[in-house]
Amino acid sequence: MGEIAIRGFRILQGFLSSEAQETMVAALREVAREAPLFSPQTPYGKPMRVRMTSAGKYGWYSDRRGYRYVEQHPDGSPWPPIPPEVLAVWNAVAGVLRQPDCCLVNYYGEDARMGMHQDRDEADFRWPVVSISLGDEGLFRIGNTTRGGKTESIWLKSGDVAVMGGEARLTYHGVDRIRFGSASLLDGGGRINLTLRVVD
Repeated sequence: MGEIAIRGFRILQGFLSSEAQETMVAALREVAREAPLFSPQTPYGKPMRVRMTSAGKYGWYSDRRGYRYVEQHPDGSPWPPIPPEVLAVWNAVAGVLRQPDCCLVNYYGEDARMGMHQDRDEADFRWPVVSISLGDEGLFRIGNTTRGGKTESIWLKSGDVAVMGGEARLTYHGVDRIRFGSASLLDGGGRINLTLRVVD
């Protein structure tokens, strides 16, 4: 395992073994069975390119009313609990005793991407955000605390973990594209990104 620091992000390369990745994906399949993947709309009325679901006390949601956390899946059911395999990663790398309230699960298909954005729907930005990459490689772009300016990019591979905390907590970031078919973890290809957040 190696560690790289980019603009305050800690990138823990190869943090999860192949076996740990397979175990986590099996747990996420159960999450998606209880809370099926869906494609939310942006506040501008456009469908997002990623499909998503959540686990924990809250799930992240978006529609014409804006971005927010909600206590129920769009079908009205409660979100399933965060799998212990995922919580174990948080406990190992977050550096805080507080447990996350939400595990957002994003699935990137072949043409999916995520534009540059800040994670700022949470109540207290002192808590870090922990990101777990599974499946195909994703080109992760890291910007600045304001829009624009020079950026840096890194390919995140399956099993990599990124920690965004401290001064980097409100840094703009996004996923420009995935290298479809670069990993064999997921049947049919694609990338799963998990982000663990403290919401309250």
